[in-house]
Amino acid sequence: MTDNVNAFIGLGSNLGNREANLREALDRLGALPGTRLVRESSLMETEPVDSPPGAGLFLNGVAWIETSLAPLELLESLLAIERDLGRDRKGQPRNAPRTIDLDLLLYGEQLIDRPELQVPHPRMHEREFVLWPLLQIASKLRDPRTGEPFADAYARLKGS
Repeated sequence: MTDNVNAFIGLGSNLGNREANLREALDRLGALPGTRLVRESSLMETEPVDSPPGAGLFLNGVAWIETSLAPLELLESLLAIERDLGRDRKGQPRNAPRTIDLDLLLYGEQLIDRPELQVPHPRMHEREFVLWPLLQIASKLRDPRTGEPFADAYARLKGS
């Protein structure tokens, strides 16, 4: 266990009852040991990115949690929630349609570069469906790698 850390989790679903899947995932995040759901963004519907043809629209959001779980413990918990909610990663192509997708975006100010976990999430600054909900709930956050405000990365994406 570590001291409590603010972590941000990206959520997405494009199979089944997408909103119910996301609500259940949020409930389960808040119920993790040593974890409290601080805030959640609104949900946004988005086109799939790098998904196989015919993949349905996603609902996406971001959750802010405070947790005493270490990064790899949190990752294992996220993967367990995905499995419990019907996601089968084995034998599926990358970015296949899924009932739930939980990505550890940020874990405090930590930089983590391991085969099983990269934090900050390596593509988050390129994805409106991550940055917009993140900025809704934590508008002053900065990229721990560069110090750049995520608001600047979002403005760049939007062409402002």
